[in-house]
Amino acid sequence: MRTQTVVNVTGMMLVMGWLSGCATVTESVVSAPDVSLRNVHVARLDLSAQTFVLSFDVTNPNPFPLPVNMIDYGVKLDGRRFASGETDCKIMVPAGSDSEIAISVDLNLLKTDPELLFIVRDAARGDIPYTLEGRMGVDLPATRPMRFEHEGLIRLQALAD
Repeated sequence: MRTQTVVNVTGMMLVMGWLSGCATVTESVVSAPDVSLRNVHVARLDLSAQTFVLSFDVTNPNPFPLPVNMIDYGVKLDGRRFASGETDCKIMVPAGSDSEIAISVDLNLLKTDPELLFIVRDAARGDIPYTLEGRMGVDLPATRPMRFEHEGLIRLQALAD
Protein backbone atom coordinates (compact mmCIF):
# COMPACT_ATOMS: atom_id res chain seq x y z
CA MET A 1 0.00 0.00 0.00
CA ARG A 2 2.77 2.43 0.92
CA THR A 3 4.52 1.94 -2.43
CA GLN A 4 1.31 2.67 -4.34
CA THR A 5 0.76 5.91 -2.36
CA VAL A 6 4.33 7.05 -3.10
CA VAL A 7 3.83 6.27 -6.82
CA ASN A 8 0.50 8.17 -6.89
CA VAL A 9 2.00 11.23 -5.15
CA THR A 10 5.04 11.13 -7.44
CA GLY A 11 2.80 10.85 -10.51
CA MET A 12 0.65 13.77 -9.37
CA MET A 13 3.76 15.89 -8.77
CA LEU A 14 5.05 15.09 -12.27
CA VAL A 15 1.70 16.03 -13.86
CA MET A 16 1.52 19.29 -11.87
CA GLY A 17 5.10 20.14 -12.85
CA TRP A 18 4.36 19.40 -16.49
CA LEU A 19 1.21 21.58 -16.42
CA SER A 20 3.03 24.51 -14.83
CA GLY A 21 5.82 24.02 -17.38
CA CYS A 22 3.26 24.26 -20.20
CA ALA A 23 2.21 27.71 -19.04
CA THR A 24 5.85 28.79 -18.92
CA VAL A 25 6.53 27.37 -22.38
CA THR A 26 3.38 29.00 -23.79
CA GLU A 27 4.26 32.36 -22.24
CA SER A 28 7.79 32.18 -23.64
CA VAL A 29 6.37 31.38 -27.10
CA VAL A 30 3.68 34.11 -27.05
CA SER A 31 5.14 37.62 -26.86
CA ALA A 32 3.02 40.30 -25.23
CA PRO A 33 1.53 42.83 -27.66
CA ASP A 34 2.56 46.47 -27.53
CA VAL A 35 -0.36 48.72 -26.62
CA SER A 36 -0.37 52.51 -26.89
CA LEU A 37 -2.97 55.25 -26.69
CA ARG A 38 -3.57 56.55 -30.21
CA ASN A 39 -6.34 59.09 -29.64
CA VAL A 40 -8.65 60.49 -27.00
CA HIS A 41 -11.68 62.00 -28.71
CA VAL A 42 -14.12 64.16 -26.80
CA ALA A 43 -17.59 62.99 -27.82
CA ARG A 44 -19.52 65.02 -25.24
CA LEU A 45 -18.33 67.56 -22.70
CA ASP A 46 -20.56 69.33 -20.19
CA LEU A 47 -20.46 69.79 -16.43
CA SER A 48 -22.66 66.82 -15.51
CA ALA A 49 -21.19 64.18 -17.84
CA GLN A 50 -18.43 63.65 -20.34
CA THR A 51 -18.02 60.98 -22.98
CA PHE A 52 -14.61 60.12 -24.43
CA VAL A 53 -13.59 57.59 -27.05
CA LEU A 54 -10.22 56.03 -26.26
CA SER A 55 -8.43 54.47 -29.24
CA PHE A 56 -5.63 52.02 -28.56
CA ASP A 57 -3.06 50.74 -31.06
CA VAL A 58 -2.25 47.05 -30.55
CA THR A 59 0.91 45.72 -32.21
CA ASN A 60 1.36 41.96 -32.44
CA PRO A 61 5.06 40.98 -32.47
CA ASN A 62 4.24 37.28 -32.93
CA PRO A 63 4.47 35.29 -36.20
CA PHE A 64 0.83 34.21 -35.71
CA PRO A 65 -2.45 36.14 -35.21
CA LEU A 66 -3.52 37.08 -31.68
CA PRO A 67 -7.23 36.60 -30.88
CA VAL A 68 -7.80 39.36 -28.29
CA ASN A 69 -10.84 38.76 -26.08
CA MET A 70 -10.37 41.24 -23.18
CA ILE A 71 -8.63 44.47 -22.31
CA ASP A 72 -8.24 45.79 -18.78
CA TYR A 73 -6.82 49.32 -18.86
CA GLY A 74 -5.95 52.35 -16.77
CA VAL A 75 -5.15 55.78 -18.25
CA LYS A 76 -3.56 58.69 -16.42
CA LEU A 77 -3.44 62.16 -17.95
CA ASP A 78 -0.72 64.43 -16.61
CA GLY A 79 -0.28 62.05 -13.65
CA ARG A 80 -3.96 61.99 -12.64
CA ARG A 81 -6.22 58.94 -12.97
CA PHE A 82 -8.47 59.63 -15.95
CA ALA A 83 -10.20 56.40 -16.94
CA SER A 84 -10.02 52.71 -16.18
CA GLY A 85 -12.06 49.64 -16.85
CA GLU A 86 -12.28 46.21 -18.37
CA THR A 87 -14.07 45.39 -21.57
CA ASP A 88 -14.65 42.25 -23.57
CA CYS A 89 -13.68 42.52 -27.20
CA LYS A 90 -13.29 40.20 -30.14
CA ILE A 91 -10.53 41.33 -32.47
CA MET A 92 -7.88 39.41 -34.34
CA VAL A 93 -4.54 41.21 -34.49
CA PRO A 94 -2.72 39.90 -37.59
CA ALA A 95 0.75 38.41 -37.23
CA GLY A 96 3.43 41.10 -37.12
CA SER A 97 0.84 43.82 -37.63
CA ASP A 98 -1.36 46.41 -35.90
CA SER A 99 -5.04 46.75 -35.02
CA GLU A 100 -7.07 49.41 -33.24
CA ILE A 101 -9.43 49.02 -30.30
CA ALA A 102 -11.85 51.88 -29.53
CA ILE A 103 -13.63 52.12 -26.19
CA SER A 104 -16.30 54.65 -25.22
CA VAL A 105 -15.96 55.94 -21.65
CA ASP A 106 -18.63 57.93 -19.77
CA LEU A 107 -17.28 60.01 -16.90
CA ASN A 108 -18.30 62.72 -14.48
CA LEU A 109 -15.03 64.55 -13.93
CA LEU A 110 -16.66 67.19 -11.76
CA LYS A 111 -17.49 64.52 -9.17
CA THR A 112 -14.43 62.28 -9.53
CA ASP A 113 -11.63 64.83 -10.02
CA PRO A 114 -12.48 68.43 -10.93
CA GLU A 115 -8.79 69.13 -11.68
CA LEU A 116 -9.12 66.79 -14.67
CA LEU A 117 -11.56 69.22 -16.30
CA PHE A 118 -8.69 71.73 -16.53
CA ILE A 119 -6.32 69.05 -17.83
CA VAL A 120 -8.86 68.07 -20.50
CA ARG A 121 -9.28 71.74 -21.46
CA ASP A 122 -5.50 72.22 -21.70
CA ALA A 123 -5.07 68.95 -23.61
CA ALA A 124 -7.22 70.32 -26.43
CA ARG A 125 -4.59 73.05 -26.93
CA GLY A 126 -1.40 71.03 -26.62
CA ASP A 127 0.08 67.64 -25.93
CA ILE A 128 0.01 66.31 -22.39
CA PRO A 129 1.76 63.27 -20.90
CA TYR A 130 -0.20 60.07 -20.45
CA THR A 131 0.46 56.72 -18.84
CA LEU A 132 -1.34 53.58 -19.99
CA GLU A 133 -1.17 50.26 -18.21
CA GLY A 134 -3.24 47.13 -18.10
CA ARG A 135 -3.68 43.56 -19.21
CA MET A 136 -4.81 42.03 -22.47
CA GLY A 137 -6.44 38.62 -22.64
CA VAL A 138 -5.90 36.43 -25.68
CA ASP A 139 -7.86 33.34 -26.61
CA LEU A 140 -4.92 30.92 -26.79
CA PRO A 141 -4.55 27.74 -24.70
CA ALA A 142 -2.68 28.11 -21.38
CA THR A 143 -2.01 31.83 -21.95
CA ARG A 144 -2.68 34.20 -19.09
CA PRO A 145 -3.60 37.87 -19.64
CA MET A 146 -0.47 39.75 -20.69
CA ARG A 147 0.57 43.01 -19.04
CA PHE A 148 1.31 46.17 -21.01
CA GLU A 149 2.57 49.65 -20.14
CA HIS A 150 3.16 52.70 -22.30
CA GLU A 151 3.92 56.37 -21.74
CA GLY A 152 3.67 59.13 -24.28
CA LEU A 153 2.13 62.46 -25.22
CA ILE A 154 -1.44 62.95 -26.46
CA ARG A 155 -3.72 65.78 -27.51
CA LEU A 156 -7.44 65.42 -26.91
CA GLN A 157 -9.60 66.02 -29.95
CA ALA A 158 -13.28 66.71 -30.52
CA LEU A 159 -15.03 64.11 -32.67
CA ALA A 160 -15.73 66.80 -35.28
CA ASP A 161 -11.95 67.26 -35.81
